[in-house]
Amino acid sequence: MAAQALALLREVARLEAPLEELRALHSVLQAVPLNELRQQAAELRLGPLFSLLNENHREKTTLCVSILERLLQAMEPVHVAQNLRVDLQRGLIHPDDSVKILTLSQIGRIVENSDAVTEILNNAELLKQIVYCIGGENLSVAKALIIEISSVSPESLNYCTTSGLVTQLLRELTGEDVLVRATCIEMVTSLAYTHHGRQYLAQEGVIDQISNIIVGADSDPFSSFYLPGFVKFFGNLAVMDSPQQICERYPIFVEKVFEMIESQDPTMIGVAVDTVGILGSNVEGKQVLQKTGTRFERLLMRIGHQSKNAPVELKIRCLDAVSSLLYLPPEQQTDDLLRMTESWFSSLSRDPLELFRGISSQPFPELHCAALKVFTAIANQPWAQKLMFNSPGFVEYVVDRSVEHDKASKDAKYELVKALANSKTIAEIFGNPNYLRLRTYLSEGPYYVKPVSTTAVEGAE
Repeated sequence: MAAQALALLREVARLEAPLEELRALHSVLQAVPLNELRQQAAELRLGPLFSLLNENHREKTTLCVSILERLLQAMEPVHVAQNLRVDLQRGLIHPDDSVKILTLSQIGRIVENSDAVTEILNNAELLKQIVYCIGGENLSVAKALIIEISSVSPESLNYCTTSGLVTQLLRELTGEDVLVRATCIEMVTSLAYTHHGRQYLAQEGVIDQISNIIVGADSDPFSSFYLPGFVKFFGNLAVMDSPQQICERYPIFVEKVFEMIESQDPTMIGVAVDTVGILGSNVEGKQVLQKTGTRFERLLMRIGHQSKNAPVELKIRCLDAVSSLLYLPPEQQTDDLLRMTESWFSSLSRDPLELFRGISSQPFPELHCAALKVFTAIANQPWAQKLMFNSPGFVEYVVDRSVEHDKASKDAKYELVKALANSKTIAEIFGNPNYLRLRTYLSEGPYYVKPVSTTAVEGAE
């Protein structure tokens, strides 16, 4: 069947007025399975079909659109982007809506494919046409496509703002519909990942507007729909710009995070915990949190409590946040910062080391790995090494390979061993024999299994 379709496609290319051949091709394609067409994708020459779209013949256009829909499904998005760019450009300005929709659906496939999207993003003319076409159509897929395009460069953002599409999105962000608002903030957060996107949002006063909406959220019974997204936006903004500047300029953001962590709503607690983890992932953010004093100590106690008592998914998010807060790269380990991470660790619980060791022994691999990540985060800090060394059985626990059974857990344990073994202070604090045990573990790799000898062999251990 696929061979018959290819033969008809060649006939269409050869003839000047191939109406009968188009009808035949259309009916044959309905019977050819898509996987058969995919095997022949390299042989499919679609140029003649695209050319026939320009003939202003209603039946030919309808047949060609239907045939192209089927054949393009058989092609990889990268192939479409590389080889049919000119045809896509023409399709966007075609007077027939069915051709525009066909073209936009292909652009949607390309944008969703990380390898193919660069082909569009590197073509300024095609970009411009996509933006104006989407603006004219006001299709539902437009917003996500527009933000993706806006994020590429200041020029592409400029096309999108000129078309009025970004402005419309921002109006909906501050509009009355709370569900639309929740969707829009995700897209605006994507735009804020780029420097030119953040500049644009600041110039347009959008960041101030988002802050004002958070201020008014207390009196809005529906704020739980959009508040998590708004707080996440500021968390990402702070870490990409300057935590200190963002937190000083928008104090309501930090205030809201402290409020949310005291909430009874697991969604709110989860977002607050994630945000604290993002904020504390660099030294400037850690210092901002440290300045809040006893409030932050209480927040750490709350995270420690949730790590032990929350549902598994929230426990993992708490442990991830703790890892992020406590990690200090060796070059940033000043006495002040080491004192700070030590005091944070001790604020989490009465015996934090034992707390995390207990969590790591629970029968959930993800939880086990998250607890090991906490130990790995502090493994290169001398105060933590002393705690580990003085905790009965801890060093044995680290080098015991029988604890971990799955690949992710073995990898996580290996990262902990590596962080300890590569620390400059470990030999002095753990002592040489333990240091050598760590180096041996490291050289044997994460999946080493000790050979079990059942018969006496000369030279065996």
